[in-house]
Amino acid sequence: QVQLEESGGGLVQAGGSLRLSCAASGRAFSSRVMGWFRQALGKEREFVAAISRSASNTRYADSVRGRFTISRDNAKNTVYLQMNSLKPGDTAVYYCAARDTGVVVLTSSRDTYVYWGQGTQVTVSS
Repeated sequence: QVQLEESGGGLVQAGGSLRLSCAASGRAFSSRVMGWFRQALGKEREFVAAISRSASNTRYADSVRGRFTISRDNAKNTVYLQMNSLKPGDTAVYYCAARDTGVVVLTSSRDTYVYWGQGTQVTVSS
């Protein structure tokens, strides 16, 4: 069992930055691909970014590539999402997610992630 807890959300003006953190408890954090998703009001949950177990590989949605950076610290059981040049369209609840151990593909499908946090609200004002 894995528990994920996001933090770092808030209200920021367009063009600003936020850094989200996701602290994991439970087993084998370093053996799991980790991802970030977001869900805007009235929309489906969408993929944002994913990172490999060793942090050697990352994947981003086209909408955030070049502005967001995913990273992880396996010693701290934490994954991060640095968000720069924020836009009002980035407003959403952001969720941290973990894949099962033993898988290595950085998927963008939410159905392939087995553990989820409760989410943290990010609001970008214009």
